[in-house]
Amino acid sequence: MSTVMTDMGGQALAVVLSEENFHPTLPRTLEETGLSGTLVESLVCKYLATVGSSSGRGIAEHVCLPFGILETLFQSLRTRQIMVHTGAAPLNDYYYSLTDQGRERAQTWAKACGYIGPAPIPLNDYVLSVEAQTIRAEAPRRERLEKAFSDISIDPGLFESLGPAVNSGAGMFLYGSPGNGKSTLARRITVCFGQHIWIPRTLIEDGQLIKLFDSAYHEAVKDDKKSIMKSAEHDRRWVKIRRPTVVVGGELTMDNLELRHDPHSGVSEAPLQLKSNCGCLLIDDFGRQRIEPTALLNRWIVPLENRHDFLTLATGRKIQVPFEQLIIFSTNLEPSDLVDDAFLRRIPYKIKIEDPDEQEFHRLFRIYAENMNFAYRREVVEHLIEKHYRPANRSFRRCQPRDLLQQIGNYCRYNDLRLEMRPEYFDRVVRSYFTVVIGK
Repeated sequence: MSTVMTDMGGQALAVVLSEENFHPTLPRTLEETGLSGTLVESLVCKYLATVGSSSGRGIAEHVCLPFGILETLFQSLRTRQIMVHTGAAPLNDYYYSLTDQGRERAQTWAKACGYIGPAPIPLNDYVLSVEAQTIRAEAPRRERLEKAFSDISIDPGLFESLGPAVNSGAGMFLYGSPGNGKSTLARRITVCFGQHIWIPRTLIEDGQLIKLFDSAYHEAVKDDKKSIMKSAEHDRRWVKIRRPTVVVGGELTMDNLELRHDPHSGVSEAPLQLKSNCGCLLIDDFGRQRIEPTALLNRWIVPLENRHDFLTLATGRKIQVPFEQLIIFSTNLEPSDLVDDAFLRRIPYKIKIEDPDEQEFHRLFRIYAENMNFAYRREVVEHLIEKHYRPANRSFRRCQPRDLLQQIGNYCRYNDLRLEMRPEYFDRVVRSYFTVVIGK
């Protein structure tokens, strides 16, 4: 009976895991972690030096390693008089604290590297995970694109050029007038691929630690409590996230594309292209960065071709890392005005995002009106077009219905008025909106 139940459980788990191309298995021994005993000892001692005392399971929870692996390590530290019991803990465990000798050793380790977080993942293991989870392994069809863009207004004809570009995984330029949703499109493109991936919290190579997980760009996800996956054991040094969409704009500098080493903590921060692996990297408003477009593109011309990048550790050693993301350059300028032909060949898709027509403009007002609790009135939008667009020869932009309705909402709330689409309200808000934000 036990054999049958095991087989059934394994089959059920296999069905769940088949939806993932990569799953970080739980290490059973210290050797399987790929880490040295000295490194793990340093993490344990630095943590105890910070908190004073902790149970063995509490330490295991902090460093994200199985308690069974650490028990032998705890015994060794006690034998060498680096750590002592301070009392019994639940579940056949103990509370531990450092001896004077242990505190001295922890201080020495902390001076070399102040990191006290989860145990790191060797770089080679990360490289294998990226190869297994790359977006280039997927080929989303029209149906998946339409689903990803279902909650926004988009010209159906755009799928004819956007779909093949997404499938290529080779990168693209999205260009056109500002305010037409280029950034929104780029974020939706990530949804076209598998929803979730696993990434390490921290990497290690040549003794150097690199923080990879960044809550500013990575959204951790939790498995459904009812899911079989909940019972599947995984290496907690890894975190399951939504496929990342890393967006950078005018603040981008060359420093963001290299490992940034903090001499005080002894830890390096991963560059943006590493954080965007297996997802999308959007260079928004390209051409207006604090660095010249040619300098940025020259930095990436080889990685775009070879799908790997070279970074320099604090020790001076160069390491090869994956360059596996869909890079999207969003710009208001013509791509040919920014870069030369050599680079344009490496970004094979250039997609122009056109202004919406009048029909889509009305549709956008209807969508945003419903979202903002306005009653949509077509005749009021006609008034807006006839009075404020046609005489000034203004182009429609996809951001304008949302922005104008937001300003009307602010006006109504300030004056304790009911939310309504009224001609006089539009007359009032367009004076400041068009003059300050976009001009003629």
